[in-house]
Amino acid sequence: MSGRTLPEAVAPQHDADDAKPRKTDPRREGNLNPRRALFRRAIVCGGTRMPSPRFATFCVAAVLACTLPHAPRAAGQVHWDYTGHGGPAHWSDLSADWEACGAGRQQSPIDLGKATAALLSKVELHWAQAEWTVVNNGHTIQANAETAGYAMIDGERYDLKQFHFHAPSEHTVGGAHFPMEVHFVHADADGRLAVIGVMLQAGGNNSLFRTLMFLAPKQEGAESPAGQIEPRELVSDVSRVIRYQGSLTTPPCSETVLWTVLKQPIFVNQRDIDAFTAMFPMNARPVQPLYRRFVLEN
Repeated sequence: MSGRTLPEAVAPQHDADDAKPRKTDPRREGNLNPRRALFRRAIVCGGTRMPSPRFATFCVAAVLACTLPHAPRAAGQVHWDYTGHGGPAHWSDLSADWEACGAGRQQSPIDLGKATAALLSKVELHWAQAEWTVVNNGHTIQANAETAGYAMIDGERYDLKQFHFHAPSEHTVGGAHFPMEVHFVHADADGRLAVIGVMLQAGGNNSLFRTLMFLAPKQEGAESPAGQIEPRELVSDVSRVIRYQGSLTTPPCSETVLWTVLKQPIFVNQRDIDAFTAMFPMNARPVQPLYRRFVLEN
């Protein structure tokens, strides 16, 4: 994947004389308006289908508390992993609340190689400096903050809750992985989730990524204060994106996530990638079937 970017891998560049991309209405396409289309289906929280948006606040609280931060396991908590008997192929068997991991039809990650050109709304990042803490939660290195600003996606506000890393990338392009992927997890007041994904490619230097890998605790459950950092240092061009409706990529695999993956990767030092993979050699869920979903790009 050396030197490869998502724009090159996902879609050819259009000359001025090329036909203009057709305008696509996400609401009509059925899966991209987070306020209307998402709640036309039942909300899935922990694998349990909830028939009304009134449960959304409970849903996001449960998801953020129990799965996204990946707190150290308490006594009796179900163990899951990325390999062996606790691996992705068995997640739906480990808990009745994780049924969506096996039976869901809008699961993530997916391959992004066949996106449809569309006119997508602009992503606006209004992230703010905050006091961040770096945690080893046993599944990844994650940074948490209480008040870190918000993003505007499809005209809706989503508050930034945390970001974490996967190696290799969970999303693929034409079946190929990038070395790593970072996920910025957001939630709105009604419980809907929005994740912004950015690919990490070797071949540069990123001071924030290096700092985070230096601070990353080696022991599961340990945490390290990072002070005030600027997460935008891990973000590339937000004007070129791929968008689709999907799920959490970890149990309970709840199908409540609006995904936005940036087409342009950021470049980091291979030594810093190695520092992460020394702790987590492989923490990526395999790509999932697309089924009848639309994957849109601008």
